[in-house]
Amino acid sequence: MKVTYNWLKDFADIKIPAAALAEKLTMAGLEVKSIEEKAGDFVLEIEITSNRPDWLSVVGVAREAAALTGRELKRSQSHKVTKSQGKDKFGIQIEDKKDCSVYTARVIRNVKVGSSPKWLKERLELIGLRSVNNVVDITNYVLFEVGEPLHAFDLDKLNGGKIIVRRAKDNESLVSIDAQVRKLSPDILVIADKDKPVAIAGVMGGKDTEVTEATKSVLLEAAIFNPVIVRRGRQKLGMNSDASYRFERGIDPQAVEAASLRASQLIAECCGGQEVCAEISGSFPEKTLKVDFSLGSVKKYLGIDIPVARVKDILTSLGFKIQAKTKTMLILDVPSWRLDVKAEIDLVEELARIYGFENIPSTLASVVLNSQKEKSRDHLGLIKDILVGLGLNEVITHSLIERKSLEGFWDRQEALIEVSNPLSLEQELMRPMLSFSLASRVAYNLRQQNPCTSIFEIAKTYQLASGKIKEKYSLALALCGTNSRWFGPKIGHVADEPGFLHLKGIIETLFIRLGLDIKKSNYRFIDNEQVEVILDKERVGIFRKLPGKILEALDIKHKDVFVAELDLEEKILPKVNLGKKFQLSLVPRYPGITRDITLPIKSEISLDDITQAIYGLEESLLAEAGFKDSYEGENVPVGFKRITISCKYCSDSRTLTEDEVAPAHERIVKALQEKFQIKTVD
Repeated sequence: MKVTYNWLKDFADIKIPAAALAEKLTMAGLEVKSIEEKAGDFVLEIEITSNRPDWLSVVGVAREAAALTGRELKRSQSHKVTKSQGKDKFGIQIEDKKDCSVYTARVIRNVKVGSSPKWLKERLELIGLRSVNNVVDITNYVLFEVGEPLHAFDLDKLNGGKIIVRRAKDNESLVSIDAQVRKLSPDILVIADKDKPVAIAGVMGGKDTEVTEATKSVLLEAAIFNPVIVRRGRQKLGMNSDASYRFERGIDPQAVEAASLRASQLIAECCGGQEVCAEISGSFPEKTLKVDFSLGSVKKYLGIDIPVARVKDILTSLGFKIQAKTKTMLILDVPSWRLDVKAEIDLVEELARIYGFENIPSTLASVVLNSQKEKSRDHLGLIKDILVGLGLNEVITHSLIERKSLEGFWDRQEALIEVSNPLSLEQELMRPMLSFSLASRVAYNLRQQNPCTSIFEIAKTYQLASGKIKEKYSLALALCGTNSRWFGPKIGHVADEPGFLHLKGIIETLFIRLGLDIKKSNYRFIDNEQVEVILDKERVGIFRKLPGKILEALDIKHKDVFVAELDLEEKILPKVNLGKKFQLSLVPRYPGITRDITLPIKSEISLDDITQAIYGLEESLLAEAGFKDSYEGENVPVGFKRITISCKYCSDSRTLTEDEVAPAHERIVKALQEKFQIKTVD
C-alpha cells in the first residue's frame, strides 16, 4: 500500500522528517519497503500484514504515526449517517444479513461529472491511481483515506427504485467495469436492481451503471460484506480489486458511515451535487469488546517495567478506551477497527511495538528444568514398586534385536528402525515393542527349571513414524506356569493357573495405585487369544495368549504364556493422579442391601457398557455395581448371553429399608431396559 507524507500530515501533526518516520514505522511493524520523493511530497510504500486491515488506510497509518511520535489525530473520522430531510426515498433490500450486515445508500442529484481538481488528481497519481472522473476519483480517494470501499452508481440507470443485495441466480451474467463478461452463480453475492445484477458485491461494479460524464444523479454505496463470500466470489471469477482486498480482511464498522459522509461532502464540493436522500439497512455491532489488562503482564512477558502513565498513553493513543482501572488492572474497550485484538497478550504486543523493541534489553534465555520429565521418572519408579509388590520380577533386555525374533509379534515392517552397521544379526534392529523379549525370558526360565515365571519390563521402544524416530516408554508383563497357593489346612494348596484375569487384576491394581479411574477402563476381545485394554475410550495396550507357533519357536512345551504390553509414555503417564483423598470411614457404618439384575443381552454389549449406564444414573443410594455371573448355552438364543449384575445400596447415616431401595433399583432396571432394549429377570 502507498501513502504520502503530506497526506499523513493531514491527520497527524508529524514533525519528524519522512525518512525518520519511515524508520519508526518499520521498527513498529509497518515495514516501509521504499520511500520516494515526488512532486514536493514523499511516497511511502508499506508492506501491510494480513492481520492489520486497519493499516490499509491513511487514517490507520496516521494513527500509528501519531502514537509513535507522541501526537494526536487532528480530526475524528467518527460520523453518523442521517436520513435526508428531503422527500426523496430509496429502498434497500438485503436478502441475507449474514452476507451483508449493513448497507447504506445516499442519493445525490444535480451532479456535474467531469475532471477532478488538481489536488485530487495529483494525490491519486502519487499512490499509483489514474484519474477517471471527479465522482469515481472521490470514491477511490475516500477508499484509501478511510479504508472503506465505496461505489457510485448512475442512479438513472437503476430500475425499480431500490437496491437488492442477493445471491446471483444460475445463468446470470454481468459486464464489469473492466469490460469483461462475468458468468455468475448462486455462491456469488451481487448488488441488483429490480431486473438484473449491477455489481459484484465487494469486488467490482457493472459497466452498464457506471458513472460517466452524462450522469446527473448518483447513488453512493457503502456497506459491510461477508469476507468469506467476497473471497469466494473473487476467486471464482478470477478478479482482484482494492475493494475486495479490504473486504476480505475485515472492515471497521465505524468507517462505513464516516466514509459515506466524507464522500458525499467531497462530491458536493467538487461536483456541485446536493444530497437528497440517505438510507441505511442492517445494523452495526452494538457490543464493544472489553479486555482485562493486568499491569503486571508487562514485566511478565517483556521483562521490563514500563511506567503506568506511559502504558495508558500508548494504549489511548492507539484508540483503546480505559473504562475502569485499579492499581493492578485496566479494563479497556477495544476500538472497532482493531479486529486483531482479542486478549491481554495482544495489548502487550502493542506496548512493545510503540514503546520500542530497541528499548527492551537483550538477555540470554533462562533455562527452566522440565519438571514434567522428572515427575515421569518418579512415576516409572512407582510403577516398578507396585509391580514388585504384586509378586512380579523386573527384567532388563537388550534394545537391539534380531529381525527374526519379531515373527508373530510385529508385522509393520515400515516402522522398523534398522542399525546401519550391526555387530551381529542379533542386533540388526531397534526394538519396536517389549513383549517378544519377555517371551524369550520366559523360555529361558523354563530351560533353567523355573516352572513359574511372573516378570515385567519398563523400557523404551523405537518406531519410525513419518520419517522420524518415535521413542517412548512401554510396559510389558509375562506370566507362565502354575503357582501353588496355600489356603489353610482345610483347603490346602490350590493350583493357580495364569490367564487373562490375572493380567486384568495386575493392570487394574496398577491403575488404582496411579490414581486412574478404573470405571473408565474396559476390555475388548479381538479374538480368543487377544484382548484390547481400553482407558478413557482409547486403546492403551493389549493382553495376549501366545499362539502355538510362537511357543514352538521358543521351544515352550505344555505351557501357556500370557503377555501384556501398555503404552506408558503417551497413554498412561499423562493421566497419573497421585493426589490422595481421605474419608473418615472406609468401612460402611450401616449394613447395605444387595439386589441382582439378570439381563439377556446381545453378545456385543460389554460389561463396561452396562456398568457405565448404571453409574450414569447417579443414584444416591447406589454404592457399587459389578459383575456377578454370565451364562451362554441352553435356553439362551444364539448371539445373546445372560449376565448378572450385583448392585449394592447403602447409606452413611442410617440402615436402609426395602421401601427405600426398591424405587432406586426399579429405576436402574427400567433405564437398562430402555437403553439396551432388553427384558430383565430380577
